[in-house]
Amino acid sequence: MSDCDELMPEKAVSSTNPSLLGVFAHPDDESLLAGGVLAQHAAAHARTAVVTMTWAPDSARAAELADALRVLGAGAPRMLGYGGARNEQADPGRARLVDAPLDEVVAALVKQIRTFRPDIVVTHDALGQLTGHPDHRRTHQAALLAVQDAGLAHLHPGAGAPWQPRAVYCATHPESGVGDLGPLLEAVGKAVLAVPDAYATTTVDATPWLDQKWAAILAHRGEAARARPLPGILARQPTEVRRRILATEYFTRLATGPAPDDPHRLTA
Repeated sequence: MSDCDELMPEKAVSSTNPSLLGVFAHPDDESLLAGGVLAQHAAAHARTAVVTMTWAPDSARAAELADALRVLGAGAPRMLGYGGARNEQADPGRARLVDAPLDEVVAALVKQIRTFRPDIVVTHDALGQLTGHPDHRRTHQAALLAVQDAGLAHLHPGAGAPWQPRAVYCATHPESGVGDLGPLLEAVGKAVLAVPDAYATTTVDATPWLDQKWAAILAHRGEAARARPLPGILARQPTEVRRRILATEYFTRLATGPAPDDPHRLTA
């Protein structure tokens, strides 16, 4: 299986389909950034799940997340319950994700990875997606460290048996793929940060799962009703514009674990 094949649409149901664990900052990130991939893998009978870093498990956002994951076939919410960098309602009384000790956050993710034992982890890119949200960037950092730590028995020994995912895919937007979305974000005062096209190693056509993806986004009802969040922005667009924005999902693939290459020298 090639680097790109792992996330490409799969028509045949096979036990070899890679299991997938999403690690995202907020409820709705999973649907917006990887809803097509999550639905694709679930439809192919691959194990899929999502860890959400912020918001309390007893919040309204958690109930919406549960509905969205049900639509996508990604199981029940797995919420770490940290506070949000820009929203005090995310989990009052808990440390903000950006303020929590990094070792603590990584350990919590290691436990999730070793429990679920995914082949692939999908998370945010280093820019924090187009808007550069600090919770997105912190999630990216913690997820990469957790994937490395999860395979080493001497690290976090109380978090379960070691497990090494085969790859990390960072959801991203290449410069050529911003399209209609850029002006929409700028119109509400948001940043537009994209990576060079070469950084997008995997491009997934989400069209076969677009109805599921949109239904999952709409399940985040509170965000869809507001003006500035992306679900609300998309809900106000003509159908064709919205479909163009959501039909393609971009990722940067990062290999993990021991490299099957020359063991006696560094290779690019």
